[in-house]
Amino acid sequence: MSQRPLHLHVPEPSARPGQRTDFSYLHASAAGAMRRPRVDTAAADTADLAGALVRVLHDSGSALGPWAPPLDVEQLKGGLRAMLRTRAFDARMQILQRQKKISFYMQCLGEEAIATAHALALEPGDMCFPTYRQQGLLLARDDIDIVELICQLMSNSRDPLRGRQLPVMYSYKRAGFFSISGNLATQYIQAVGWGMASAVKGDTRIASAWIGDGSTAEADFHHALTFANVYRAPVILNVVNNQWAISSFQAIAGGEGTTFAQRGVGSGIASLRVDGNDFLAVYAASRWAAERARSNLGPTLIEWVTYRAGAHSTSDDPSRYRPADDWQRFPLGDPIERLKQHLIGLGAWSEAEHEDTRKVLEAEIAAAAKEAQKSGSILDGHIPPLATMFEDVYRDMPAHLQEQMRQAAAEYQCGAGASGTQPAPAPAAQEG
Repeated sequence: MSQRPLHLHVPEPSARPGQRTDFSYLHASAAGAMRRPRVDTAAADTADLAGALVRVLHDSGSALGPWAPPLDVEQLKGGLRAMLRTRAFDARMQILQRQKKISFYMQCLGEEAIATAHALALEPGDMCFPTYRQQGLLLARDDIDIVELICQLMSNSRDPLRGRQLPVMYSYKRAGFFSISGNLATQYIQAVGWGMASAVKGDTRIASAWIGDGSTAEADFHHALTFANVYRAPVILNVVNNQWAISSFQAIAGGEGTTFAQRGVGSGIASLRVDGNDFLAVYAASRWAAERARSNLGPTLIEWVTYRAGAHSTSDDPSRYRPADDWQRFPLGDPIERLKQHLIGLGAWSEAEHEDTRKVLEAEIAAAAKEAQKSGSILDGHIPPLATMFEDVYRDMPAHLQEQMRQAAAEYQCGAGASGTQPAPAPAAQEG
């Protein structure tokens, strides 16, 4: 009996550059159609919610179904402003990078509802373990200095992290924003561990872990799910499925024959698949998961279905691997436009007010960028002193680091002298 040779299946996106965008693979439930279970529901009973799509906002702008949250008009306006501020911030930072004042930047264009609504659903003291595309967690707050954020991007003398982190890798303990790591998926197991520690201490704070669809292929993702399930860790496990991991389509990470949310159910974790461009649905699902975690009912995995409207980073050209009009045709729309239409439908907003607010926020970001540049940028060489490479590791700097610092200062001075520039003063050694 002859047998056919074996072959592998290599997933491909539904369209490539020059082809017509095709989102037929994305099955979206009708707004308001999905049930909202009790917070104490068993993980296995969420299987249908992990395969469908929780949605609240109808195309008409109406809020429908049991997931519609009890947000008042001022809260909705605050959410819309947070999204507009995030988009304005991204646009201005993109410009600064093109002007060579920032070395690198990553936008969250099209994904603004996910981080901003989630931030509003958490409590003070909760800790987020984000990726590099959740700047909305910070920009949704009123107590974050935008000038300081921009200084971190510029790695200048006012950078609170003193040039030690790559741009967009912020760290704000007081804002519940754990230091971002460039290593993929490490933050997932860190978040579960932090949540477990909170429970061990008898605290009331929960953790919120973030990962992209591509990074779910990392082992750390699965390790985190195992520990979260076994110990019922108080953690929200967010998977932002924006369809692309740089140039790799989400099916490469396993999103073709199943959903990422269904992996949670398979691991014994209550799971939801949610319209990530629906501000109301994001807030409602986040609150449901937070209440579950805070009530000692265990973790929740949420897959946020969205679309990365821009490039992966300022080093990426998405026109090389996907159709240029993808975002305009994405069936879940623009999150800002959808919440705007909802507020207009309530009689609480108008096109004119929206335009005025957008201009005010853009001016606010532009002014912050101008102020940040007073402390320098990579374009003019205003960077933290060389000594900061060695400081803040030990209370008293040991002798071997003092010697390394002296050597580095000497080499820097030689290089500066050879280039004809004024050498920087050698950093003073700290006494051990």
